[in-house]
Amino acid sequence: MRVHIGSDHAGLELKNALVDHLKSSGHDVVDHGPHVYDALDDYPVFCIPAAQGVANEKGSFGIVLGGSGNGEQMAANKVKGIRAALVWSVETAKLAREHNDANVIAIGGRMHPIEVCKELIDVFLATPFSNDERHIRRIGQVSNFETNGSI
Repeated sequence: MRVHIGSDHAGLELKNALVDHLKSSGHDVVDHGPHVYDALDDYPVFCIPAAQGVANEKGSFGIVLGGSGNGEQMAANKVKGIRAALVWSVETAKLAREHNDANVIAIGGRMHPIEVCKELIDVFLATPFSNDERHIRRIGQVSNFETNGSI
């Protein structure tokens, strides 16, 4: 599976660990950076291209990382076609996929140990969308608003 990943300085260590973890699990990883630590870098520079990679490549997934994951999720969600979910537990990782068909996961690198983050990513990537009619309807309403400004 193709996975696009981006972070900022606060998520750099976690990003590097996740890239290795994902590759060792057989995933094709596109690392949108950063590649060196810079305490003054800006998460949109790395997280928006990661989200664009997902939007441009049907069937791929994305991971955006920062200190809390909040700003990174907001940046990713500005890309048309992206449904980025801030995940903080196994249950939110599952629900993001099952109910929201999220295609990008946002995690705060300062919020969890690396091993927990690996588990959240693995659950997110392994969980299929339910295809339940009510969830399809709701996602469609969001997509309609994104496209033409009406629900």
